[in-house]
Amino acid sequence: MITSLDEAVRALVHDGDTVALEGFTHLIPVAAGHEIIRQRRRDLTLVRMTPDIVYDQLIGAGCARKLVFSWGGNPGVGSLHRFRDAVENGWPRPLEIEEHSHAGMANRYVAGASGLPFAVLRGYTGTDLVGRTSNIATVSCPFTGEQLTAVPAINPDVTIVHAQRADRRGNVQLWGITGVQKEAVLAARRSLVTVEEIVDELEPVPGQVVLPSRVVTAVAPVPGGATPSYAHGYYARDNAAYQAWDAVSRDRAAFGRWLDSEVFGRTPAGREEVER
Repeated sequence: MITSLDEAVRALVHDGDTVALEGFTHLIPVAAGHEIIRQRRRDLTLVRMTPDIVYDQLIGAGCARKLVFSWGGNPGVGSLHRFRDAVENGWPRPLEIEEHSHAGMANRYVAGASGLPFAVLRGYTGTDLVGRTSNIATVSCPFTGEQLTAVPAINPDVTIVHAQRADRRGNVQLWGITGVQKEAVLAARRSLVTVEEIVDELEPVPGQVVLPSRVVTAVAPVPGGATPSYAHGYYARDNAAYQAWDAVSRDRAAFGRWLDSEVFGRTPAGREEVER
């Protein structure tokens, strides 16, 4: 189904959902995150391997009650101050956190995509995450007796990713540096893909990942939907925006003004692309 971003979020993201917005270095679904804020979704469990500034914004806007993650920061700049304020001071609301390693999160998505209840890996040994995180356990290999780590599958209520393009049948194509987008979509009960453009045919690209329409619930055309991250072949990373975010996010009042002007004061992204 090809639709507008605001209609897709309204239909697919509900209060209390577990929501994954995945993307690695580039193709981060920032516009979709802003639409979730704009629609004032609440009590979300946000999942992401590397939450960066869009998660800082979602947390600061009061959308999240829990974050499941493996690293969090403003890449190349420093801390996520809205995230820190929620954890340390409960503002704008208390935030529960569940921390994993990158490998643990990736394996959880793979288990979810594979229809398995948990994943087994060699990892976490020598860390204090096992004692601090209830969703990490040790198991013995039934064949060798080796002690391994088990983590439960992640099956988000909805996964949202950004991609370069989709065809009119809803098949999605992305390329460049990719992370766990494919696995996160396959693990989810519902999925939304925002794209730079809708095309008649998907021309093959080296290293491409293709998500067939049968695993994608909705596609929304949102040119620039990954900004300020980048979309390989379309636009570069806006490094200045990441640097500017540090000052905005440090101050609650400055963040409130940013929300008013950059999220609530803007027309939902991509609507004109559907109406065109």
